[in-house]
Amino acid sequence: MLPAERHRRISTVVERSGTISTESLAEQLGVSAETVRRDLAQMEKQGHLMRVRGGAAALSVVRGLSGEEASFTERSASQQQAKTAIGRAAADLVRSGMTVVIDVGTTALQVACALAPDFRGTVATPSLLVAAELSTRPHVDVLIPGGRIRGGDLVCSGPLTVDFFNGLYADMAFLGSGGVDSSAGMTDFHFEENATKRAILARSALSYVLADGSKLGRVAPHRVCGFDDCTGLITDQAPEPSLASVIEQSGAVVISAGHS
Repeated sequence: MLPAERHRRISTVVERSGTISTESLAEQLGVSAETVRRDLAQMEKQGHLMRVRGGAAALSVVRGLSGEEASFTERSASQQQAKTAIGRAAADLVRSGMTVVIDVGTTALQVACALAPDFRGTVATPSLLVAAELSTRPHVDVLIPGGRIRGGDLVCSGPLTVDFFNGLYADMAFLGSGGVDSSAGMTDFHFEENATKRAILARSALSYVLADGSKLGRVAPHRVCGFDDCTGLITDQAPEPSLASVIEQSGAVVISAGHS
């Protein structure tokens, strides 16, 4: 296999997995670990990934760990299988006739994509991307608030957005997150949008936090809520025992979204 082809495959695997070991890459590529290390060193210099102890990490993961949110495009490319699985697990909870809130973010967008074709109901969202995804559904009433638009994610925020969700009662809500930690609870990157998330939580009968495995144990800059403020967590990986214990003690549940 030529180096260029190896690099292409490494990029695909790293972006899909978030982090991966040198040994796993060597096995998948059918080359030695030393060859993989040389490839990773070259790819790091080219700005495609970052080497970490024992392997490599996607830039979107590294930025999240440093307290900086990656771009929407970078996050869309990272943990794709996990986000798709989480979206399907969340959508499986939805029943026709419900009023559902779908939050912002790449994982939340997958919930909209996974809603059953025959779903009839109302979806409220601060995300223009979620609204656009559902806009062609003839039996779905799509509600969006006013407010200021943040570029990239195309999300509404500000007092108008908060007022909108304070006046809405939902059967179920799905919230994106920047991190889920046993001490910090649910955290996110955008302070202004936390008020929107709290309004959604307060006005929803059931509420689920969406987090792929790369966000478990991570703390983003701004706290949103504790686990006793939500119904449960939908994730593709089993939480570490300390996190699982805190979630259980709070009365929330963990819904597993396994993926192949």
